[in-house]
Amino acid sequence: MCKKMTTRTRTALTLAAVAMAILSLTTTSANAGVISYVQITDDADSGISADNTYTHKLDFGTGSPGALINGVQFDAYNNAANGTLNFNREVFSGLLSDHAGNAGHNVSGSLADLMTDMYYNGNNAIDGTRTWTLSGLTAGQTYSTRIYTRQWGPDDNRLVTFVFDPDGAGPIADSTPKISQDNATSMGFTNGNDAYYINYQFTAVAGEDLVITLTQDIYNYSWHLYGLTNEIAGPVTKAYGPDPSSGTLHEDTWISLGWRAGDFAASHDVYIGDNFDAVNEGAEGTLIGNQTATFIVAGFPGFAYPDGLIPGTTYYWRIDEVNDTEPNSPWKGDVWSFMIPPKTAYAPDPADSGETVAVNASLKWTPGFGAKLHTLYFGDNFDDVSNAAGGLPQGAATYSPGELKQAKTYYWRVDEFDAITTYTGNVWSFTTEGAVAALNPANGALDVTQTPVLTWAPGFGASHEVYFGADEASLELKGSGNLGSESYDPGQLEWDTTYYWRVDEANGANADSPWTGPLWSFTTANFLIVDDFESYNDLDEGDPGSNRLYLAWLDGFDNPATNGSVVGNANAPFAEQTIVNSGLQSMPMSYDNAVGKSEATLTLTSNRDWTVNGVNALTILYRGSSSNAAEPMYVVLNGSAVITNDVPDAAQKGSWTEWNIDLQAFADQGVNLANVNSITLGLGNRSNPTAGGAGMMYFDDIRLYPPAP
Repeated sequence: MCKKMTTRTRTALTLAAVAMAILSLTTTSANAGVISYVQITDDADSGISADNTYTHKLDFGTGSPGALINGVQFDAYNNAANGTLNFNREVFSGLLSDHAGNAGHNVSGSLADLMTDMYYNGNNAIDGTRTWTLSGLTAGQTYSTRIYTRQWGPDDNRLVTFVFDPDGAGPIADSTPKISQDNATSMGFTNGNDAYYINYQFTAVAGEDLVITLTQDIYNYSWHLYGLTNEIAGPVTKAYGPDPSSGTLHEDTWISLGWRAGDFAASHDVYIGDNFDAVNEGAEGTLIGNQTATFIVAGFPGFAYPDGLIPGTTYYWRIDEVNDTEPNSPWKGDVWSFMIPPKTAYAPDPADSGETVAVNASLKWTPGFGAKLHTLYFGDNFDDVSNAAGGLPQGAATYSPGELKQAKTYYWRVDEFDAITTYTGNVWSFTTEGAVAALNPANGALDVTQTPVLTWAPGFGASHEVYFGADEASLELKGSGNLGSESYDPGQLEWDTTYYWRVDEANGANADSPWTGPLWSFTTANFLIVDDFESYNDLDEGDPGSNRLYLAWLDGFDNPATNGSVVGNANAPFAEQTIVNSGLQSMPMSYDNAVGKSEATLTLTSNRDWTVNGVNALTILYRGSSSNAAEPMYVVLNGSAVITNDVPDAAQKGSWTEWNIDLQAFADQGVNLANVNSITLGLGNRSNPTAGGAGMMYFDDIRLYPPAP
């Protein structure tokens, strides 16, 4: 995932036929650089490679030696090394301090060594600055400087502005907006704790150093520097630097799209559409033509969308770089996106999620595109709000209903008016604190097992009643109980079906009793779940509710002479909660095939019939790392039937990869698919164990699928 932002200025030079497709050329200041942000999770996507030529590879903090990643040995750098290795750091207020760091990062592999210890500018002044100077550069050479960083804690106070000056104190400078080290969403990433590197590509100026200046926003909250590299940049073949950056919300029905051209591009194939797969595959209707410029305007008559872009729609676009004289042309580009906001109100706060909120909560929303006036409907009766009873005109996109009752569900809706048309909003809801909460499955959950056990945390009630069914308009009372029995087992459910449930509570000692709970829903999967790793916890082994990952998946911890696997992280949480394919958890498994093989086995206690609903394929999601030893990967059923992954370097795949296996291959080895009692995941050669290498794997979403329709 890469979100790129450039400070270069583009100037549009209008060509002929404005009403058709407006094209313009791009102008930039000489020698300006490009700033981008790249998410990282492990060695495979770190961008660090022994194939690169480095002028700087620095690991900051108290550790020694520096990290070793993908064959690249970093140089340990601290106060004693300041001014050496063609790098100098200087502060203009506060202290220059090296630190052993903490283990709060969300990266794995050897990259974790780089992202643990660091240095920082303690006691920095508000708007205080510090500089990093990279010297020893070759004039005219293009370089990429990468600053590796991650979240220290979720307080979101480490705010800073970077200025990159490739000609010393000269006229050329590129800067970031104010960004937060502890909140990666400020760089456009999905999660605040995403680790990333800041990449600055520039051309060195004769006789000048690269000077990086940081202006720090808050007293004693400075940027932590974990690692830095500077490498000779190779040619860029793909289009990059989308303008606007991918994921942008764009409040207009036309948009100017710009990008940076690849180094070999002579022209550009432009694809646009409202379907990601169609644009990614270049389906019919998405190619709007070959352009010679790097700027287009979409949404004019005669262009791809003659009536303008449609509010409430996400558009995807892609640029393929073309040069008929180059044998590798065209170079397929990444798919970028932007969204035209809807005419209706959106992004409610409180979110329409089933979570409880304070009794003095204020309501906020984002106005619909072009909205001039808002009418809000609010109350504790769904039908009244849905039927627009008692509208409250609002000048701003906020409303304070005053003190609300506890443990009660409220409904609200916002209609938007743009001086011509009224746009009716959706009915949202929230429940005030004191109501049942912490429900599982979560409200709106998808791909839920067909044998769920519904659980919740009690509210004010001393007793409860559970209503459940597939028809939300006529739920049936299915069970009741007192405090301490907050669960309900609905039995075997249908596949790919939405179910609704509600928990009402009562307490004779409370005058507001009884309390009708909110309506929740979930949808069962259209596949059978063997293990999605979501149910495992970190409770002590002696606790009756303990369900630690390594207690279910038996590894080689107690038999290291014959089995080199270890399941789970060394410390809680034992299931992996950062590197996941879906949901919240996956299974980490280290392997060391010095003893010949490494494997972990799950004994099945449910879903043992692998013929139900005609399932015919076993799917396993796995992820490894380029630094792993390329050991064969295999799966075993019932302890005997073995299928080996036909991808020889499967363990080195650095992104989530799907392994699909025809169940007939197990049946051919004598497995009774109606009674599968165990599944084993392994690395090595099970039939002929031979000493091999080591590594770390992650597994998720082991499923059984029926034939495709």
